Amino acid sequence: MPTHPIQDITIIGGGPTGLFALFYAGMRGATAQIVDALPDLGGQLTALYPEKYIFDVAGFPRVLAKDLVKSLRDQALQFHQTAGLPAHLGQRVVGLEEEDGHFVLVTETDRFPSRSVVIAAGIGAFRPRRLPQTFAEPWYGRGVHDLVTNPESYRDQHVVIIGGGDSAFDWSAQLLDRAASVTLVHRSDRFRAHAATVSEVQAAAAKGDGRMNVHTFHELDAIHGTDRIEGVRLKDIKAKTTREVRADVVLPMLGYVSDLGALLEWGLHIEKDEILVSSTMESGRAGVYAAGDITTYSGKLKLIATGFGEAAVAVNQAVHWIYPDKKVSPGHSSNLAIFGQKDD
Repeated sequence: MPTHPIQDITIIGGGPTGLFALFYAGMRGATAQIVDALPDLGGQLTALYPEKYIFDVAGFPRVLAKDLVKSLRDQALQFHQTAGLPAHLGQRVVGLEEEDGHFVLVTETDRFPSRSVVIAAGIGAFRPRRLPQTFAEPWYGRGVHDLVTNPESYRDQHVVIIGGGDSAFDWSAQLLDRAASVTLVHRSDRFRAHAATVSEVQAAAAKGDGRMNVHTFHELDAIHGTDRIEGVRLKDIKAKTTREVRADVVLPMLGYVSDLGALLEWGLHIEKDEILVSSTMESGRAGVYAAGDITTYSGKLKLIATGFGEAAVAVNQAVHWIYPDKKVSPGHSSNLAIFGQKDD
């Protein structure tokens, strides 16, 4: 099992909080790396709603989720121009060991020595719910995709979306102007999505031009094709009838399964599947801090803006814990020598 070079701080999670923690570690002159189970940086912003606008991030009147992720990457890259962003993706954490006075974060394939750890894992390790139909399994990666990373790849295609939540309706709306047609399939007529988006999709379907179709009380009954998907069969769960629908791609938007996994065994203060932290983002185990949506405390707000502040606190505390001679507070960034200003 490969062992990576030791870092001052290893950040678990590559969402907005984790990316800002990576930047902040560089600002404090600490070596750092991100370890994330997902294949791309950005956490939920990338996996769930990259094309959705966010309105409550300071300094941005509005910003697309994917653009915020890019800006956070660019911000962190200030300290990693030569080697690129130190992010290890597709790495599911399975353990935390102590060895020779430091931690070793263990994944399914690698070992990451670190002097401290900042947990910024959002809602924990999460993965998309897969379609329950066994006939769908061989089509994953060949026309069935549970993550949308590039909406343009569906231009002029016939898209079938399965689900009734925010992701299903958001992508129905987002792909409508790109796809040849979008068909939304849900087992009931009760939706868990934002009312405005539901109304937008229903209004598009009501035009009757075939570009947007909504089939409630239906489920996926078959996928047709040889080398690629050519169509699907839908079953009316009430009438027990079926209908054929042209399809090039199927997007299951069935939500996510999440859990804290190995973190439950690390001696942290856990309260209702969240890490109970102190005002200094301490987790209950010396040298391990937490920030972002995975944390809880009195008055906690689960906002990206809150996560940024918590990341700064966690990193500053970690730096001081590793190097007691370094102050907890770095002072104002406009005065830091690391940015070419006067000595800090």
